[in-house]
Amino acid sequence: MRRFLYVIAFLSLLGGLFTTTVLAQSGTPSDDEVNAIARKLYCPVCESTPLDVCPTQACKEWRELIRSMLAEGKTEDEILQHFVDQYGARVLAEPPKEGFFWLIYLLPPAVILIGVVVLFRSLKEWTKPKAVSPVQSAAQNESSAKKDDYVARLEEELKKQK
Repeated sequence: MRRFLYVIAFLSLLGGLFTTTVLAQSGTPSDDEVNAIARKLYCPVCESTPLDVCPTQACKEWRELIRSMLAEGKTEDEILQHFVDQYGARVLAEPPKEGFFWLIYLLPPAVILIGVVVLFRSLKEWTKPKAVSPVQSAAQNESSAKKDDYVARLEEELKKQK
C-alpha cells in the first residue's frame, strides 16, 4: 500500500512539472505582438519601409488590421497570407521559398562560387611558370643567330668607314 502511495505521489509530482498555467488573453493584442508581425511585412506604398516603422496613415490602418486579426484569433501565417493575397509577395520582408523566388536564395551563392573558381584558376595560371617548347627554343636560337650575324656585319661596316 505504501508503494502505491509513493507511486501516486511521484506521478502527481511528475505531472506537475509538465503542466503550465493558462492565462486568459486580454481582448486586444499588445503593440509588441502587432509589431512582431508588422516587422515581417513591407509597406506597399512606401518603398523598402517595414510596416512596423512606416509613418503613413495607410500603415497605421494596416497595423490596426493586424491587431484586429490577432484579436479574432488568426495566426501569424494567416495574417501574412492575407497581406500576400491583397498586395502580392512583394510585401513580405523575406520572400517565400517557392517558385521563382528560389532564384533569390540560389543565385547569389552560385555567382560567388563561380567567381571564386574563376579567380582561383586565374591566379593558378598567372603564378605557373611558362614552359618553353623545343620548337620555340629552336626558333629563338635562329632569330638570335640572325641578329648576331646582322650585328657582326654592322660592326664590320662601321669599322670600314673609319
